[in-house]
Order: sequence, then structure tokens, then C-alpha cells
Amino acid sequence: MAPSRRQVLAGGAALACVPLLARRVRAGDGGFTLDARPRPLALPGCSGPTPAWTYADAWPLELRVRRGERFTATFVNNLADHNAVHWHGVRVPNAMDGVPYLTQAPVKAGERFVYDFVPPDPGTFFFHPHCDTLTALTRGLAGVLIVEDPREDGLFDLDQTLVLMDWRVKPDGSLDAITSDKAAARAGTFGALRTVNGGPAPTLTVRPGARVRLRCVNVDATRIPMLGMTGAEAMVIATDGNACDPFALKARPLGPAMRADIAFVAPGEQGAVVLLQDIWQATPVLLARIETQGEPMPANARPLALPAAELPQPDLARATRLPLELAAGVDDPAIEEFRRLTGFTAAQICTSEKIFWALNGKPWPGASHENLPPPLAELKSGQSYVVEIFNATPHRHPIHLHGHTFQVLGSSKNEIPPHWADTVLLEPKERTQIAFVAGEPGSWMLHCHIIEHQETGMMGYYRVT
Repeated sequence: MAPSRRQVLAGGAALACVPLLARRVRAGDGGFTLDARPRPLALPGCSGPTPAWTYADAWPLELRVRRGERFTATFVNNLADHNAVHWHGVRVPNAMDGVPYLTQAPVKAGERFVYDFVPPDPGTFFFHPHCDTLTALTRGLAGVLIVEDPREDGLFDLDQTLVLMDWRVKPDGSLDAITSDKAAARAGTFGALRTVNGGPAPTLTVRPGARVRLRCVNVDATRIPMLGMTGAEAMVIATDGNACDPFALKARPLGPAMRADIAFVAPGEQGAVVLLQDIWQATPVLLARIETQGEPMPANARPLALPAAELPQPDLARATRLPLELAAGVDDPAIEEFRRLTGFTAAQICTSEKIFWALNGKPWPGASHENLPPPLAELKSGQSYVVEIFNATPHRHPIHLHGHTFQVLGSSKNEIPPHWADTVLLEPKERTQIAFVAGEPGSWMLHCHIIEHQETGMMGYYRVT
């Protein structure tokens, strides 16, 4: 397969790259094939293989398509149970959103489904299942989707994706426990093995003065790293894939499913070292090391910024306001009645037997094609909305809205610049506001992306008409 223009550009500045560059796949005439099946995966430090679930032989998988190009992906389900693919952060047609029973029929074992859409926005996105999500994600069933913007060609000398994930494995590579009642009711379960692109923290070697873009993608089901950098003045240039006014990277939390594009100019001398770290802990955890070698790059005075995002602008003066409270769940007799009537098991309705969390006082009980809980609210397509979110719990929650990109307007606890996102992280007792224009008619899921919280009640949906 011939390298893309971006790979050629990267090669001019990068003398050594992490293996993910070899795993990039560009759209061809026949589109992509995602063959979900169990595959053994060699993880660092493990004496034996891990029984992972992946979409391809290599992990992680990165798909690339140009903005405005037609994107087709044939999902082949070679897993034991039904499944589907959700395109996280992409403003897809409702029928392509990949939520079984809510937007499409589940793809049964041995069957296939073709996802077909034109990505309207450039950026860094990812994809994963939305059924038995905890098992699937902790086994690695996720991939990255990069929608390239022709306006960005030549802006960076190196464009590198960093996929952050914990693995719940034992030293021999076998699977460890993925949840417990105690963890699900609190901050979630953390994996023992932290990886970047499926391995240890990579070392990138670039020429002095190179312009570097790091696309950080958190596909973990639980961990919230705090991104920090030493050795260079780094800027956040995109949040959840969407261009923003650049702001300094100081201590940027990256909740599950969130993305941050970080840009910097490598030091001008040889032998300099730049470190990207998780600085949440007392002892920072290395995520990537960048070293300078070779002849300096020619001077480039262009600012480290992306072309402005082109998204529907909400009318704040006329927006309808909606409350959303994140709270501890309560036992709901309707859940047991639902199970009694349908005969579904917990795995079949993609939820846990335990309920620990709720949205607006209502926990998610699961769904089938015949039984759906009522929506959190009814919205009108094309109308502006401001959702006022309050986290009434003692734990953090990254809240994701399907099919929409929203503006984060502010926070009661943190000074954050207004920015576009599809997932917003709330601290305990924090209030925040998000604004968006309701999109295509249909049912659009809303949930916490700490998956143990999602699967124990913190999920709902908006119905757009």
C-alpha cells in the first residue's frame, strides 16, 4: 500500500516512529472492512498472549479518510454475540450511529453491516461497540478514525497518534477482573498494565525545529490521565478533534473517550528531550518521549493553529435550557418488570444487573426493539439548546452526547476556555453548561464514558424530531 502524503511529510522530519504508522489504513475504492473477532495480542511485559478482541490483526488500528470523502466500513461480526459500531464524535446520520435497538438492529454473530456516510468535520475520532461495552473495550475492541482536512496539509512535520489504554491483564497475559460492585459504584476499575499504542511509552526522533502534532486518544474505560509536557511550549490545538483557539498545555485532564491534539515546535538544538506525561500522580507517568537529531528544520513562522472549526453555531439568546443531573442510582421496580416481560438477560440488554447511577433520577434499564425507556427530553431539529449539567456525585464523569458537537461554555470549578467537544468531564459537585444545535431527527444517546458507570445506570437519550 502506497504511503499517504501525510506519511511522506512525516518522514521528512521523523527519523524514527512508533509502530502505529505502519498500521494506518487509508480509504480505498472498496472502503474498509472491520473484522471483529478474538485474536491473541502480545502486550509488553506479559509472558503470554492476551485473548483480545480486535477489528484487524494489528492493534491499534487507525483509519484515515479525507473530509468530504465517502466513508464505508463493512462490519463483520465474528464474535459470539451481537454487536455494532459507534463512530464516537462523528456527526453521522442517525441510522449510522451504531447503538443496538436505538438506531439499528444489532448485528448478529456471523452477520455483517455496512456503515456508509460522509464525515462532515475533520478531526481525531474513534470507534467502538455500544453493546457489552465494558467487556469489548477492556479487550481492545476500538480503533481510531482520522478525518483529514486538506487545509491542514503541510502544517506539521510529524503527525502522530497516541492511543492510551490500560489492560486488565495478569503477568501471564490472561484476563483479570474487569469490574466489581465496589469499583462500579465509585471511580471504576483500573487496569494493571498501562500502554501507549499497545506498547510502552514510545520514543519519537525528530529534527530540531520540527513542528509536531500529537493526537492523544483515550480509549480506556476508566482512567483519566492529566496531560503535561516538559521540554517544549506545548499548545492544545484541538479538543475532541475540533479545532480551538490554541491554549497552553499545563494540566489537561483527558477522560475516557476524550481526545486532545497537542502541538509544539521541537527545540532547535540536537539532543534535546521533550516529555509528554500523565502528571496526575506524584511521580509522572511517561506517555511519549521526543528527541531531536539531525539537521535543523527550516524556520517556519506559521502559528501552531488549525483552520477554524465549521460547526452549527447555537443561538444562546434563544436557546431552550435543559437540566441534567448526574446522581447515584436508585432501585427502580420498572427494571425488574422490564426483564420479566422481555425475558432478556443482563448481557442481552447491554446493562448490568446492578444500578448505581442515574441521569435526572432515572437509571437506564436497557432496551430492546419493543421496549425503550422514555427520552430525557424531546428536542426540535435545528433549534438551539443549553444543557445545564450538575454532578451531584463524589466522582468524576465524562459525559458524551452522540451525533452532536457542542460548545463547552464554562465551569463552576475550573477556568476553561470555551471550546467544541463531544465529551465533557465533570468534577464532583461541578456545574457546567454545553450548547448545541439539535441535529438530524432520531434518538441520540447520552451517557457517562466511564463504562462501569454507563452500564450501571448513567445513560439516557434525547429524541430529536
